[in-house]
Amino acid sequence: MLRLFKFLTTKEWLFVLLTAGCVVVSVWLDLKLPSYMTEITEKLYSGAVWQDLIAPGGMMLLCAVCSGLASVVATLFVAQVAGGFGARLREKVYKKVLGFSQNEINKFSTSSLITRTTNDITQIQMLVSFGLVVLVRAPVTAIWALSIILTKSWQWTALVGGAVLMLIVAVAVLIIVVLPRYRKVQKLTDNLNRAARENLNGMRVVRAFNAADYQEKKFDKANTDITNNELFINKSMALMYPFMSMLASGLSLGIYWLGAFIIKDATSIMEKASLFGDMVVFMSYAMQLVMSFIMLIVVFILLPRALVAGKRINEVLNTQPSIVSGSGNIKPQQSGSLEFKNVSFKYPGAEEYILKDINLTLNKGQTLAVIGSTGCGKSTLVNLIPRLYDATEGQVLVDGVDVKDYRLADLNNRVAYVSQKPVLFSGTIKQNLTYGDSFGDESIDSINKALDVAQATEFVSKLPDGVEHMLTQGGSNLSGGQKQRLNIARAIARNPEIIVFDDSFSALDYKTDKNLRDALKQTLTNTTCVIVAQRISTIKDADVILVLDNGTVVGQGTHKQLMKDCAVYKEIALSQLSKEELA
Repeated sequence: MLRLFKFLTTKEWLFVLLTAGCVVVSVWLDLKLPSYMTEITEKLYSGAVWQDLIAPGGMMLLCAVCSGLASVVATLFVAQVAGGFGARLREKVYKKVLGFSQNEINKFSTSSLITRTTNDITQIQMLVSFGLVVLVRAPVTAIWALSIILTKSWQWTALVGGAVLMLIVAVAVLIIVVLPRYRKVQKLTDNLNRAARENLNGMRVVRAFNAADYQEKKFDKANTDITNNELFINKSMALMYPFMSMLASGLSLGIYWLGAFIIKDATSIMEKASLFGDMVVFMSYAMQLVMSFIMLIVVFILLPRALVAGKRINEVLNTQPSIVSGSGNIKPQQSGSLEFKNVSFKYPGAEEYILKDINLTLNKGQTLAVIGSTGCGKSTLVNLIPRLYDATEGQVLVDGVDVKDYRLADLNNRVAYVSQKPVLFSGTIKQNLTYGDSFGDESIDSINKALDVAQATEFVSKLPDGVEHMLTQGGSNLSGGQKQRLNIARAIARNPEIIVFDDSFSALDYKTDKNLRDALKQTLTNTTCVIVAQRISTIKDADVILVLDNGTVVGQGTHKQLMKDCAVYKEIALSQLSKEELA
Protein backbone atom coordinates (compact mmCIF):
# COMPACT_ATOMS: atom_id res chain seq x y z
CA MET A 1 0.00 0.00 0.00
CA LEU A 2 2.91 2.35 0.71
CA ARG A 3 3.71 2.23 -3.01
CA LEU A 4 0.46 4.06 -3.70
CA PHE A 5 1.72 7.13 -1.84
CA LYS A 6 4.05 7.87 -4.75
CA PHE A 7 0.96 9.30 -6.45
CA LEU A 8 0.75 12.13 -3.90
CA THR A 9 1.68 15.49 -5.43
CA THR A 10 4.29 17.89 -4.02
CA LYS A 11 1.47 20.16 -2.83
CA GLU A 12 -0.17 17.27 -0.99
CA TRP A 13 3.11 16.30 0.69
CA LEU A 14 3.36 19.92 1.81
CA PHE A 15 -0.14 19.64 3.26
CA VAL A 16 0.94 16.46 5.07
CA LEU A 17 3.85 18.35 6.69
CA LEU A 18 1.57 21.27 7.60
CA THR A 19 -0.93 18.80 9.08
CA ALA A 20 1.81 17.25 11.20
CA GLY A 21 2.86 20.71 12.38
CA CYS A 22 -0.72 21.68 13.30
CA VAL A 23 -1.21 18.40 15.16
CA VAL A 24 2.01 18.88 17.17
CA VAL A 25 0.91 22.41 18.09
CA SER A 26 -2.53 21.09 19.11
CA VAL A 27 -1.00 18.34 21.25
CA TRP A 28 1.41 20.77 22.94
CA LEU A 29 -1.46 23.10 23.80
CA ASP A 30 -3.58 20.22 25.10
CA LEU A 31 -0.74 19.04 27.32
CA LYS A 32 -0.31 22.56 28.71
CA LEU A 33 -3.86 22.50 30.12
CA PRO A 34 -3.10 20.18 33.08
CA SER A 35 -0.24 22.41 34.28
CA TYR A 36 -2.62 25.39 34.51
CA MET A 37 -5.13 23.13 36.25
CA THR A 38 -2.46 22.27 38.83
CA GLU A 39 -1.73 25.95 39.36
CA ILE A 40 -5.44 26.68 39.94
CA THR A 41 -5.74 23.73 42.36
CA GLU A 42 -2.74 24.84 44.42
CA LYS A 43 -4.04 28.44 44.57
CA LEU A 44 -7.43 27.22 45.76
CA TYR A 45 -5.75 25.21 48.54
CA SER A 46 -3.69 28.23 49.57
CA GLY A 47 -6.83 30.38 49.95
CA ALA A 48 -6.48 32.51 46.81
CA VAL A 49 -9.37 34.78 45.77
CA TRP A 50 -11.09 34.49 42.34
CA GLN A 51 -9.03 37.33 40.86
CA ASP A 52 -5.94 35.15 41.29
CA LEU A 53 -7.54 32.49 39.08
CA ILE A 54 -8.18 34.76 36.09
CA ALA A 55 -4.66 34.50 34.64
CA PRO A 56 -4.31 30.66 34.67
CA GLY A 57 -7.99 30.24 33.71
CA GLY A 58 -7.56 32.64 30.80
CA MET A 59 -4.47 30.76 29.64
CA MET A 60 -6.43 27.49 29.80
CA LEU A 61 -9.17 28.98 27.67
CA LEU A 62 -6.66 30.40 25.18
CA CYS A 63 -4.86 27.04 24.89
CA ALA A 64 -8.16 25.22 24.35
CA VAL A 65 -9.27 27.65 21.61
CA CYS A 66 -5.90 27.61 19.84
CA SER A 67 -5.76 23.81 20.06
CA GLY A 68 -9.21 23.59 18.51
CA LEU A 69 -8.23 25.95 15.68
CA ALA A 70 -5.06 23.96 15.00
CA SER A 71 -7.14 20.76 14.84
CA VAL A 72 -9.60 22.37 12.40
CA VAL A 73 -6.77 23.53 10.13
CA ALA A 74 -5.20 20.06 10.26
CA THR A 75 -8.54 18.50 9.33
CA LEU A 76 -8.90 20.85 6.36
CA PHE A 77 -5.43 19.91 5.10
CA VAL A 78 -6.19 16.20 5.54
CA ALA A 79 -9.46 16.55 3.61
CA GLN A 80 -7.52 18.11 0.72
CA VAL A 81 -4.95 15.31 0.75
CA ALA A 82 -7.46 12.46 1.06
CA GLY A 83 -9.84 13.89 -1.55
CA GLY A 84 -7.12 14.60 -4.10
CA PHE A 85 -5.39 11.27 -3.47
CA GLY A 86 -8.63 9.31 -3.88
CA ALA A 87 -9.56 11.16 -7.07
CA ARG A 88 -6.10 10.59 -8.54
CA LEU A 89 -6.14 6.88 -7.71
CA ARG A 90 -9.57 6.46 -9.33
CA GLU A 91 -8.33 8.30 -12.41
CA LYS A 92 -5.21 6.15 -12.68
CA VAL A 93 -7.10 2.89 -12.20
CA TYR A 94 -9.76 3.95 -14.72
CA LYS A 95 -7.16 4.98 -17.33
CA LYS A 96 -5.24 1.76 -16.72
CA VAL A 97 -8.39 -0.31 -17.29
CA LEU A 98 -9.10 1.61 -20.51
CA GLY A 99 -5.76 0.34 -21.82
CA PHE A 100 -6.52 -3.29 -20.99
CA SER A 101 -7.21 -5.81 -23.71
CA GLN A 102 -9.96 -8.38 -23.32
CA ASN A 103 -7.38 -10.73 -21.77
CA GLU A 104 -6.86 -8.43 -18.77
CA ILE A 105 -10.59 -7.69 -18.45
CA ASN A 106 -11.30 -11.43 -18.27
CA LYS A 107 -8.52 -11.90 -15.74
CA PHE A 108 -10.01 -9.46 -13.22
CA SER A 109 -13.71 -9.63 -14.24
CA THR A 110 -15.86 -6.55 -14.77
CA SER A 111 -17.48 -6.63 -11.32
CA SER A 112 -14.09 -6.83 -9.60
CA LEU A 113 -12.73 -3.87 -11.57
CA ILE A 114 -15.78 -1.82 -10.59
CA THR A 115 -15.24 -2.72 -6.92
CA ARG A 116 -11.56 -1.84 -7.10
CA THR A 117 -12.30 1.51 -8.73
CA THR A 118 -14.93 2.46 -6.14
CA ASN A 119 -15.04 0.56 -2.85
CA ASP A 120 -11.34 -0.29 -2.58
CA ILE A 121 -10.21 3.28 -3.19
CA THR A 122 -12.81 4.51 -0.69
CA GLN A 123 -11.22 2.27 1.98
CA ILE A 124 -7.80 3.83 1.35
CA GLN A 125 -9.28 7.33 1.30
CA MET A 126 -10.94 6.71 4.68
CA LEU A 127 -7.66 5.50 6.15
CA VAL A 128 -5.80 8.57 4.88
CA SER A 129 -8.46 11.03 6.06
CA PHE A 130 -8.65 9.56 9.56
CA GLY A 131 -5.27 7.91 9.97
CA LEU A 132 -3.06 10.82 8.89
CA VAL A 133 -4.03 12.92 11.90
CA VAL A 134 -4.14 10.01 14.33
CA LEU A 135 -0.80 8.55 13.27
CA VAL A 136 0.83 11.89 14.09
CA ARG A 137 -1.27 12.84 17.11
CA ALA A 138 -1.29 9.51 18.95
CA PRO A 139 2.50 8.85 19.11
CA VAL A 140 3.32 12.49 19.88
CA THR A 141 0.69 12.60 22.65
CA ALA A 142 1.74 9.23 24.04
CA ILE A 143 5.46 10.02 24.16
CA TRP A 144 4.93 13.54 25.49
CA ALA A 145 2.44 12.47 28.13
CA LEU A 146 4.56 9.47 29.11
CA SER A 147 7.65 11.64 29.60
CA ILE A 148 5.66 13.79 32.08
CA ILE A 149 3.98 10.84 33.82
CA LEU A 150 7.31 9.17 34.54
CA THR A 151 8.28 12.12 36.75
CA LYS A 152 5.27 11.53 39.02
CA SER A 153 4.48 8.72 41.47
CA TRP A 154 5.74 5.31 40.39
CA GLN A 155 2.48 3.69 41.59
CA TRP A 156 0.43 5.75 39.16
CA THR A 157 2.98 5.10 36.39
CA ALA A 158 2.79 1.33 36.96
CA LEU A 159 -1.01 1.49 36.86
CA VAL A 160 -1.01 3.30 33.50
CA GLY A 161 1.64 0.90 32.15
CA GLY A 162 -0.56 -2.07 33.07
CA ALA A 163 -3.56 -0.52 31.32
CA VAL A 164 -1.56 0.15 28.16
CA LEU A 165 -0.20 -3.43 28.20
CA MET A 166 -3.74 -4.82 28.45
CA LEU A 167 -4.75 -2.67 25.44
CA ILE A 168 -1.84 -3.93 23.35
CA VAL A 169 -2.61 -7.58 24.16
CA ALA A 170 -6.30 -7.08 23.32
CA VAL A 171 -5.45 -5.47 19.98
CA ALA A 172 -2.97 -8.22 19.10
CA VAL A 173 -5.59 -10.91 19.76
CA LEU A 174 -8.17 -8.96 17.77
CA ILE A 175 -5.88 -8.57 14.76
CA ILE A 176 -5.02 -12.29 14.76
CA VAL A 177 -8.71 -13.22 14.83
CA VAL A 178 -10.13 -10.57 12.51
CA LEU A 179 -7.42 -10.01 9.86
CA PRO A 180 -8.17 -13.21 7.87
CA ARG A 181 -11.82 -12.14 7.70
CA TYR A 182 -10.87 -8.69 6.44
CA ARG A 183 -9.01 -10.30 3.56
CA LYS A 184 -12.25 -11.92 2.43
CA VAL A 185 -14.37 -8.77 2.47
CA GLN A 186 -13.35 -7.37 -0.91
CA LYS A 187 -13.71 -10.69 -2.75
CA LEU A 188 -17.14 -11.18 -1.20
CA THR A 189 -18.04 -7.65 -2.33
CA ASP A 190 -16.98 -8.64 -5.87
CA ASN A 191 -19.30 -11.67 -5.69
CA LEU A 192 -22.20 -9.54 -4.47
CA ASN A 193 -21.69 -7.01 -7.26
CA ARG A 194 -21.46 -9.82 -9.80
CA ALA A 195 -24.72 -11.39 -8.64
CA ALA A 196 -26.55 -8.02 -8.71
CA ARG A 197 -25.09 -7.09 -12.10
CA GLU A 198 -26.02 -10.41 -13.71
CA ASN A 199 -29.56 -10.13 -12.39
CA LEU A 200 -30.06 -6.56 -13.63
CA ASN A 201 -28.48 -7.15 -17.04
CA GLY A 202 -30.47 -10.33 -17.58
CA MET A 203 -33.78 -9.12 -16.17
CA ARG A 204 -35.78 -10.02 -19.29
CA VAL A 205 -34.35 -13.53 -19.42
CA VAL A 206 -34.91 -14.01 -15.68
CA ARG A 207 -38.58 -13.12 -16.05
CA ALA A 208 -39.05 -15.07 -19.27
CA PHE A 209 -37.77 -18.26 -17.64
CA ASN A 210 -39.48 -17.66 -14.28
CA ALA A 211 -36.04 -17.76 -12.70
CA ALA A 212 -36.61 -14.99 -10.17
CA ASP A 213 -36.43 -17.45 -7.25
CA TYR A 214 -33.23 -18.99 -8.60
CA GLN A 215 -31.59 -15.57 -9.00
CA GLU A 216 -32.81 -14.57 -5.57
CA LYS A 217 -31.11 -17.62 -4.06
CA LYS A 218 -27.86 -16.75 -5.84
CA PHE A 219 -28.02 -13.20 -4.55
CA ASP A 220 -29.03 -14.38 -1.05
CA LYS A 221 -26.00 -16.66 -0.90
CA ALA A 222 -23.61 -13.86 -1.93
CA ASN A 223 -25.39 -11.48 0.46
CA THR A 224 -25.36 -13.99 3.33
CA ASP A 225 -21.67 -14.74 2.86
CA ILE A 226 -20.67 -11.08 3.07
CA THR A 227 -23.17 -10.42 5.90
CA ASN A 228 -21.84 -13.28 8.05
CA ASN A 229 -18.29 -12.12 7.43
CA GLU A 230 -19.15 -8.51 8.32
CA LEU A 231 -21.11 -9.62 11.41
CA PHE A 232 -18.13 -11.58 12.70
CA ILE A 233 -15.85 -8.58 12.16
CA ASN A 234 -18.27 -6.07 13.68
CA LYS A 235 -19.05 -8.28 16.67
CA SER A 236 -15.34 -8.71 17.33
CA MET A 237 -14.83 -4.96 17.02
CA ALA A 238 -17.88 -4.29 19.18
CA LEU A 239 -16.22 -6.16 22.05
CA MET A 240 -13.35 -3.70 21.94
CA TYR A 241 -15.43 -0.61 22.70
CA PRO A 242 -16.85 -1.76 26.08
CA PHE A 243 -13.42 -3.19 26.91
CA MET A 244 -11.73 0.15 26.19
CA SER A 245 -14.45 2.03 28.07
CA MET A 246 -14.11 -0.29 31.05
CA LEU A 247 -10.34 0.05 30.94
CA ALA A 248 -10.51 3.87 30.88
CA SER A 249 -13.03 3.95 33.74
CA GLY A 250 -11.01 1.41 35.71
CA LEU A 251 -7.85 3.47 35.19
CA SER A 252 -9.60 6.60 36.48
CA LEU A 253 -10.84 4.71 39.53
CA GLY A 254 -7.41 3.21 40.15
CA ILE A 255 -5.69 6.62 39.96
CA TYR A 256 -8.15 8.13 42.45
CA TRP A 257 -7.96 5.09 44.71
CA LEU A 258 -4.16 5.17 44.81
CA GLY A 259 -4.24 8.95 45.15
CA ALA A 260 -6.44 8.69 48.24
CA PHE A 261 -3.84 6.57 50.00
CA ILE A 262 -0.91 8.71 48.83
CA ILE A 263 -2.60 11.96 49.91
CA LYS A 264 -3.70 10.40 53.21
CA ASP A 265 -0.08 9.67 54.12
CA ALA A 266 0.98 13.28 53.47
CA THR A 267 1.99 15.19 56.62
CA SER A 268 1.09 18.79 55.74
CA ILE A 269 -1.70 20.66 54.01
CA MET A 270 0.65 22.06 51.35
CA GLU A 271 1.98 18.57 50.62
CA LYS A 272 -1.58 17.27 50.35
CA ALA A 273 -2.42 20.16 47.98
CA SER A 274 0.62 19.42 45.86
CA LEU A 275 -0.21 15.71 45.69
CA PHE A 276 -3.82 16.45 44.83
CA GLY A 277 -2.66 18.72 42.02
CA ASP A 278 -0.30 15.98 40.79
CA MET A 279 -3.19 13.51 40.84
CA VAL A 280 -5.40 15.80 38.75
CA VAL A 281 -2.56 16.37 36.28
CA PHE A 282 -1.71 12.67 36.20
CA MET A 283 -5.33 11.79 35.54
CA SER A 284 -5.43 14.18 32.60
CA TYR A 285 -2.16 12.91 31.11
CA ALA A 286 -3.12 9.28 31.71
CA MET A 287 -6.44 9.74 29.91
CA GLN A 288 -4.70 11.41 26.97
CA LEU A 289 -2.18 8.57 26.85
CA VAL A 290 -4.90 5.91 26.88
CA MET A 291 -6.98 7.80 24.32
CA SER A 292 -3.92 7.95 22.06
CA PHE A 293 -3.70 4.17 22.12
CA ILE A 294 -7.46 3.87 21.57
CA MET A 295 -7.20 6.11 18.49
CA LEU A 296 -4.33 3.97 17.22
CA ILE A 297 -6.51 0.91 17.70
CA VAL A 298 -9.22 2.47 15.53
CA VAL A 299 -6.59 3.03 12.83
CA PHE A 300 -5.45 -0.58 13.15
CA ILE A 301 -9.09 -1.62 12.72
CA LEU A 302 -9.26 0.30 9.42
CA LEU A 303 -5.75 -0.72 8.35
CA PRO A 304 -6.26 -4.43 7.43
CA ARG A 305 -9.08 -3.72 4.98
CA ALA A 306 -7.19 -0.78 3.51
CA LEU A 307 -4.09 -2.98 3.07
CA VAL A 308 -6.12 -5.57 1.19
CA ALA A 309 -7.68 -2.79 -0.92
CA GLY A 310 -4.23 -1.30 -1.63
CA LYS A 311 -2.94 -4.69 -2.77
CA ARG A 312 -5.89 -5.11 -5.13
CA ILE A 313 -5.40 -1.62 -6.58
CA ASN A 314 -1.69 -2.30 -7.09
CA GLU A 315 -2.59 -5.50 -8.94
CA VAL A 316 -4.49 -3.41 -11.47
CA LEU A 317 -1.87 -0.65 -11.72
CA ASN A 318 1.02 -3.13 -12.05
CA THR A 319 -0.67 -5.23 -14.74
CA GLN A 320 0.95 -4.62 -18.08
CA PRO A 321 -1.49 -4.66 -21.00
CA SER A 322 -0.77 -7.50 -23.41
CA ILE A 323 -1.60 -5.17 -26.32
CA VAL A 324 0.64 -2.11 -26.43
CA SER A 325 0.77 0.74 -28.89
CA GLY A 326 3.37 0.54 -31.65
CA SER A 327 6.05 3.11 -32.36
CA GLY A 328 3.99 4.82 -35.05
CA ASN A 329 7.11 5.45 -37.19
CA ILE A 330 5.52 3.98 -40.31
CA LYS A 331 4.59 5.16 -43.79
CA PRO A 332 1.90 2.93 -45.31
CA GLN A 333 2.30 2.52 -49.07
CA GLN A 334 -1.28 1.36 -49.60
CA SER A 335 -4.74 2.44 -48.49
CA GLY A 336 -7.60 0.17 -47.37
CA SER A 337 -5.80 -3.13 -47.98
CA LEU A 338 -5.95 -6.04 -45.54
CA GLU A 339 -3.80 -9.16 -45.39
CA PHE A 340 -3.45 -12.18 -43.12
CA LYS A 341 -0.07 -13.94 -43.33
CA ASN A 342 0.15 -17.39 -41.73
CA VAL A 343 -2.01 -16.20 -38.82
CA SER A 344 -2.63 -18.56 -35.91
CA PHE A 345 -4.20 -17.71 -32.57
CA LYS A 346 -4.80 -19.30 -29.20
CA TYR A 347 -5.99 -17.71 -25.99
CA PRO A 348 -3.40 -17.12 -23.22
CA GLY A 349 -2.93 -20.30 -21.21
CA ALA A 350 -4.81 -22.45 -23.73
CA GLU A 351 -3.18 -25.44 -25.43
CA GLU A 352 -5.27 -25.64 -28.60
CA TYR A 353 -5.28 -23.05 -31.36
CA ILE A 354 -8.56 -21.31 -32.17
CA LEU A 355 -7.25 -20.25 -35.59
CA LYS A 356 -4.63 -22.08 -37.62
CA ASP A 357 -2.57 -20.84 -40.57
CA ILE A 358 -4.94 -18.22 -42.03
CA ASN A 359 -3.84 -16.58 -45.29
CA LEU A 360 -5.80 -14.08 -47.39
CA THR A 361 -5.41 -10.74 -49.15
CA LEU A 362 -8.06 -8.05 -49.58
CA ASN A 363 -7.65 -4.94 -51.72
CA LYS A 364 -9.14 -1.51 -51.22
CA GLY A 365 -12.89 -1.38 -51.68
CA GLN A 366 -13.37 -5.16 -51.62
CA THR A 367 -15.70 -7.02 -49.30
CA LEU A 368 -14.60 -10.06 -47.29
CA ALA A 369 -17.25 -12.30 -45.74
CA VAL A 370 -16.47 -14.87 -43.05
CA ILE A 371 -18.85 -17.75 -42.42
CA GLY A 372 -18.77 -21.05 -40.57
CA SER A 373 -20.33 -23.01 -37.76
CA THR A 374 -20.73 -21.60 -34.27
CA GLY A 375 -17.40 -21.51 -32.40
CA CYS A 376 -15.23 -21.94 -35.49
CA GLY A 377 -13.31 -18.68 -34.82
CA LYS A 378 -15.08 -16.14 -37.06
CA SER A 379 -15.30 -13.35 -34.46
CA THR A 380 -11.82 -14.15 -33.16
CA LEU A 381 -10.42 -13.71 -36.67
CA VAL A 382 -11.93 -10.26 -37.25
CA ASN A 383 -11.05 -9.18 -33.69
CA LEU A 384 -7.38 -9.44 -34.71
CA ILE A 385 -7.81 -6.55 -37.17
CA PRO A 386 -8.54 -3.74 -34.62
CA ARG A 387 -6.21 -5.54 -32.14
CA LEU A 388 -8.83 -6.57 -29.62
CA TYR A 389 -6.49 -9.57 -29.52
CA ASP A 390 -3.05 -10.06 -31.05
CA ALA A 391 -2.19 -12.96 -33.32
CA THR A 392 -0.15 -15.66 -31.58
CA GLU A 393 1.73 -16.41 -34.80
CA GLY A 394 1.90 -14.68 -38.17
CA GLN A 395 0.99 -11.13 -39.15
CA VAL A 396 -2.15 -9.08 -39.73
CA LEU A 397 -1.35 -6.26 -42.19
CA VAL A 398 -3.41 -3.09 -42.68
CA ASP A 399 -2.24 -0.95 -45.60
CA GLY A 400 0.76 -3.26 -45.87
CA VAL A 401 1.89 -2.58 -42.28
CA ASP A 402 1.70 -4.99 -39.34
CA VAL A 403 -1.06 -3.80 -37.01
CA LYS A 404 1.38 -4.16 -34.09
CA ASP A 405 3.50 -1.35 -35.55
CA TYR A 406 0.66 1.18 -35.56
CA ARG A 407 -0.05 3.49 -32.69
CA LEU A 408 -3.38 2.24 -31.38
CA ALA A 409 -5.00 5.63 -32.03
CA ASP A 410 -3.82 5.58 -35.66
CA LEU A 411 -5.05 2.04 -36.19
CA ASN A 412 -8.42 2.88 -34.67
CA ASN A 413 -8.72 5.82 -37.08
CA ARG A 414 -8.24 3.48 -40.03
CA VAL A 415 -10.41 0.60 -38.80
CA ALA A 416 -14.01 0.97 -37.61
CA TYR A 417 -15.48 -1.90 -35.62
CA VAL A 418 -19.15 -2.85 -35.19
CA SER A 419 -19.50 -5.43 -32.41
CA GLN A 420 -21.89 -8.36 -32.16
CA LYS A 421 -23.70 -6.79 -29.23
CA PRO A 422 -24.82 -3.21 -29.95
CA VAL A 423 -23.21 -0.73 -27.56
CA LEU A 424 -24.76 2.70 -27.10
CA PHE A 425 -24.05 5.33 -24.45
CA SER A 426 -26.37 7.63 -22.56
CA GLY A 427 -26.70 10.88 -24.51
CA THR A 428 -28.24 12.00 -27.80
CA ILE A 429 -28.19 10.00 -31.03
CA LYS A 430 -25.90 12.66 -32.49
CA GLN A 431 -23.46 12.30 -29.61
CA ASN A 432 -23.39 8.54 -30.17
CA LEU A 433 -22.82 8.91 -33.92
CA THR A 434 -19.98 11.42 -33.44
CA TYR A 435 -18.48 9.39 -30.60
CA GLY A 436 -14.71 9.46 -30.05
CA ASP A 437 -11.80 11.84 -30.58
CA SER A 438 -11.13 10.49 -34.06
CA PHE A 439 -14.41 11.74 -35.48
CA GLY A 440 -13.79 14.56 -37.91
CA ASP A 441 -16.88 15.94 -39.63
CA GLU A 442 -19.76 16.60 -37.23
CA SER A 443 -21.95 18.26 -39.85
CA ILE A 444 -25.58 17.21 -40.06
CA ASP A 445 -25.02 16.14 -43.68
CA SER A 446 -22.38 13.61 -42.63
CA ILE A 447 -24.65 12.27 -39.89
CA ASN A 448 -27.67 12.04 -42.21
CA LYS A 449 -25.59 10.20 -44.82
CA ALA A 450 -24.49 7.62 -42.24
CA LEU A 451 -28.09 7.18 -41.07
CA ASP A 452 -29.27 6.73 -44.68
CA VAL A 453 -26.70 4.03 -45.42
CA ALA A 454 -27.47 2.23 -42.13
CA GLN A 455 -31.21 2.32 -42.92
CA ALA A 456 -31.82 4.27 -39.71
CA THR A 457 -33.23 7.50 -41.13
CA GLU A 458 -36.81 6.23 -41.12
CA PHE A 459 -37.07 5.53 -37.38
CA VAL A 460 -34.78 8.42 -36.30
CA SER A 461 -36.90 10.95 -38.20
CA LYS A 462 -39.99 9.76 -36.33
CA LEU A 463 -38.44 10.38 -32.92
CA PRO A 464 -39.59 13.60 -31.18
CA ASP A 465 -36.17 15.29 -31.33
CA GLY A 466 -34.62 13.45 -34.27
CA VAL A 467 -30.85 13.11 -33.87
CA GLU A 468 -31.10 15.09 -30.63
CA HIS A 469 -33.26 12.35 -29.11
CA MET A 470 -31.85 11.24 -25.74
CA LEU A 471 -30.85 7.60 -25.34
CA THR A 472 -30.82 5.88 -21.98
CA GLN A 473 -27.82 3.83 -20.82
CA GLY A 474 -27.19 1.04 -23.31
CA GLY A 475 -29.90 2.44 -25.60
CA SER A 476 -32.53 0.51 -23.67
CA ASN A 477 -35.28 2.78 -25.06
CA LEU A 478 -34.65 1.38 -28.58
CA SER A 479 -35.30 -2.01 -30.14
CA GLY A 480 -32.49 -4.44 -30.95
CA GLY A 481 -32.62 -3.67 -34.67
CA GLN A 482 -32.63 0.07 -34.06
CA LYS A 483 -29.59 -0.17 -31.78
CA GLN A 484 -27.79 -2.30 -34.34
CA ARG A 485 -28.45 0.21 -37.13
CA LEU A 486 -27.18 3.10 -35.00
CA ASN A 487 -24.00 1.13 -34.26
CA ILE A 488 -23.50 0.61 -37.99
CA ALA A 489 -24.19 4.30 -38.67
CA ARG A 490 -21.59 5.29 -36.05
CA ALA A 491 -18.92 3.26 -37.85
CA ILE A 492 -19.88 4.62 -41.27
CA ALA A 493 -19.89 8.22 -40.02
CA ARG A 494 -16.17 7.98 -39.24
CA ASN A 495 -15.42 7.33 -42.93
CA PRO A 496 -12.71 4.75 -42.15
CA GLU A 497 -10.56 2.77 -44.60
CA ILE A 498 -11.80 -0.57 -43.24
CA ILE A 499 -15.08 -1.46 -41.51
CA VAL A 500 -15.41 -4.70 -39.56
CA PHE A 501 -18.98 -5.98 -39.09
CA ASP A 502 -18.87 -8.74 -36.47
CA ASP A 503 -22.23 -10.43 -37.06
CA SER A 504 -23.77 -6.95 -36.92
CA PHE A 505 -26.81 -7.64 -39.14
CA SER A 506 -28.32 -10.42 -37.04
CA ALA A 507 -31.18 -8.27 -35.62
CA LEU A 508 -32.18 -6.89 -39.03
CA ASP A 509 -35.00 -8.26 -41.12
CA TYR A 510 -34.15 -9.57 -44.59
CA LYS A 511 -35.42 -6.48 -46.40
CA THR A 512 -33.44 -4.05 -44.20
CA ASP A 513 -30.42 -6.35 -44.45
CA LYS A 514 -30.55 -6.29 -48.27
CA ASN A 515 -31.13 -2.52 -48.45
CA LEU A 516 -28.24 -1.90 -46.08
CA ARG A 517 -25.86 -4.09 -48.10
CA ASP A 518 -26.89 -2.40 -51.32
CA ALA A 519 -26.32 1.03 -49.75
CA LEU A 520 -22.90 -0.05 -48.48
CA LYS A 521 -21.92 -1.27 -51.95
CA GLN A 522 -23.11 1.90 -53.70
CA THR A 523 -21.88 4.47 -51.14
CA LEU A 524 -18.68 3.02 -49.63
CA THR A 525 -16.96 2.13 -52.89
CA ASN A 526 -13.50 2.96 -51.49
CA THR A 527 -14.05 1.34 -48.09
CA THR A 528 -12.93 -2.22 -47.42
CA CYS A 529 -15.59 -4.23 -45.59
CA VAL A 530 -15.18 -7.35 -43.48
CA ILE A 531 -18.45 -9.07 -42.62
CA VAL A 532 -19.06 -11.93 -40.23
CA ALA A 533 -22.51 -13.37 -40.76
CA GLN A 534 -24.59 -16.52 -40.49
CA ARG A 535 -26.93 -15.74 -43.40
CA ILE A 536 -25.88 -16.79 -46.86
CA SER A 537 -28.05 -13.99 -48.28
CA THR A 538 -25.95 -11.45 -46.38
CA ILE A 539 -22.59 -12.58 -47.78
CA LYS A 540 -23.17 -14.22 -51.16
CA ASP A 541 -22.36 -11.01 -53.06
CA ALA A 542 -19.00 -10.52 -51.28
CA ASP A 543 -15.82 -10.38 -53.34
CA VAL A 544 -14.14 -13.00 -51.16
CA ILE A 545 -15.87 -15.48 -48.86
CA LEU A 546 -13.79 -17.27 -46.22
CA VAL A 547 -15.24 -20.51 -44.87
CA LEU A 548 -13.93 -21.61 -41.46
CA ASP A 549 -14.29 -24.98 -39.82
CA ASN A 550 -12.63 -25.62 -36.42
CA GLY A 551 -10.34 -22.66 -36.93
CA THR A 552 -9.00 -23.67 -40.33
CA VAL A 553 -9.85 -22.38 -43.81
CA VAL A 554 -11.82 -25.00 -45.72
CA GLY A 555 -12.93 -22.71 -48.51
CA GLN A 556 -12.04 -19.34 -50.03
CA GLY A 557 -13.49 -17.64 -53.07
CA THR A 558 -16.72 -16.25 -54.47
CA HIS A 559 -20.17 -17.66 -53.83
CA LYS A 560 -20.27 -19.51 -57.16
CA GLN A 561 -16.80 -20.99 -56.68
CA LEU A 562 -17.59 -22.20 -53.16
CA MET A 563 -20.90 -23.75 -54.22
CA LYS A 564 -18.88 -25.90 -56.62
CA ASP A 565 -15.75 -26.62 -54.60
CA CYS A 566 -16.57 -26.33 -50.86
CA ALA A 567 -18.82 -28.97 -49.31
CA VAL A 568 -19.07 -27.11 -45.97
CA TYR A 569 -20.24 -23.90 -47.64
CA LYS A 570 -22.68 -25.74 -49.86
CA GLU A 571 -24.16 -27.53 -46.86
CA ILE A 572 -24.65 -24.21 -45.02
CA ALA A 573 -26.17 -22.59 -48.10
CA LEU A 574 -28.64 -25.40 -48.80
CA SER A 575 -29.71 -25.41 -45.15
CA GLN A 576 -30.87 -21.80 -45.54
CA LEU A 577 -31.97 -21.34 -49.16
CA SER A 578 -33.39 -23.53 -51.90
CA LYS A 579 -31.41 -24.34 -55.03
CA GLU A 580 -33.63 -21.94 -56.99
CA GLU A 581 -32.94 -19.10 -54.55
CA LEU A 582 -29.21 -19.82 -54.61
CA ALA A 583 -29.24 -19.83 -58.41
